[in-house]
Amino acid sequence: MVFSWKRKRAAHEKLKKGEELVIPNQFLCPISLDLMKDPVTLSSGITYDRESIEAWLEGGSFTCPVTNQVLRSLDQIPNHTLRRMIQDWGVANRNYGVERIPTPRVPVSGIQVSEALLSLEDSVKSLNGLRCLELVHKIKKWGSESERNRRCVVANGAIRVLATAFEAFARDSFESNATLLEEILSNMNWMFPFSQHSLDHTEAQARLGSQDSLRCLVWFLKCRDLSAKQDSMIALKELASLDQKHAEALAAIEEVNEVLFRLIKEPICPTITKASLMVIFYLLSSPPSTSTNIKSEFVRMGLLSVLLEVTVDSEKSTSETALGVFDVLCDCEEGKEEASRNALTCPVLVKKILRVSEMATQFSVSAIWKLSKHEKEHEVNVLVEALQVGLFQKLVLLLQLGCGGETKEKATELLKLMNPYRAGLECIDSVDFKNLKRSF
Repeated sequence: MVFSWKRKRAAHEKLKKGEELVIPNQFLCPISLDLMKDPVTLSSGITYDRESIEAWLEGGSFTCPVTNQVLRSLDQIPNHTLRRMIQDWGVANRNYGVERIPTPRVPVSGIQVSEALLSLEDSVKSLNGLRCLELVHKIKKWGSESERNRRCVVANGAIRVLATAFEAFARDSFESNATLLEEILSNMNWMFPFSQHSLDHTEAQARLGSQDSLRCLVWFLKCRDLSAKQDSMIALKELASLDQKHAEALAAIEEVNEVLFRLIKEPICPTITKASLMVIFYLLSSPPSTSTNIKSEFVRMGLLSVLLEVTVDSEKSTSETALGVFDVLCDCEEGKEEASRNALTCPVLVKKILRVSEMATQFSVSAIWKLSKHEKEHEVNVLVEALQVGLFQKLVLLLQLGCGGETKEKATELLKLMNPYRAGLECIDSVDFKNLKRSF
């Protein structure tokens, strides 16, 4: 039973006076013991609230919870008479703060979804954009009505059909089919993440990861509005995270690096910024034959300095991802050279150790370690500057608190490298050492 905030006080006063609100037993769901909002009757003749009985059936139970008899059918018949009685009772007891119970929407059935998807497949074959748009809107409406509808849509293979439609209309023309493609992509995004154990999702992944689809997604990032950019970025992040071949295919698309760089340098939305960083991270993590040139190109664009700014100004998860990209860029000689010349590199990296997350600490230590292995003249500069901003004390504390094996080795080596330069150079930022406890 749900109480309105506006009526809560009045209801409380009435109850204080001894007036007790009793809900009739037939209005209570036998499973949840709450007032039913959408009563449905099973083949056993017992009525339950739809949400409760669906959770029971989805859990693998095929018996009636009350009678324990095996159900001849899993059909759930809406009990309109009982629902109207519950609604009338709610209206009659509104002075007690009972909210009006709205008439529930009839959930979509698997047959309805299958028929719509079959029609959509036929329309895709003939490239009938108007009919496709109509069907995509219908699927979107179903999904917006309830979580139960979303599960039904996904279970009937909608993501495969939508991905196939996206690829077909992207191959036909980005510009002329832009509205339809945006609607399809918007629908698919609430069906993520992809499942590795579903044939429908595997085929959808292949369709959305094709060159035609990827080029369309990149075009959205360049030319469309905020909503389309966000949906495209989420789709690209999903693809790149699942299979390295998608990252390699994306890397082959002209101007993709410039587009991703611009989305980080000129942020328009935190979600897009974070997703862009993730996609760049996957691009840089591809095999050396692909990633070497990508790393050099991003360094020449000035991504390292932009990453330091993002690390300082962003919330924790975005800062962590930016540090991960910074660390990977320090794998190449151009990256080390550029990072060593930037006055913010050591202060920012040291500041983030033990400040953001375990992963951010790992990335920061790794990046400093890589810079210390650069040319001799830069090594001394990096070590001296790191000492001046308190790295030595932070690494000692990190080893005391505990960290991963690889990070421990790098931290130990850095301590040894810094030791000869310690005299008169150390600086302690006491703020970083307050309220720290062991990790065990």
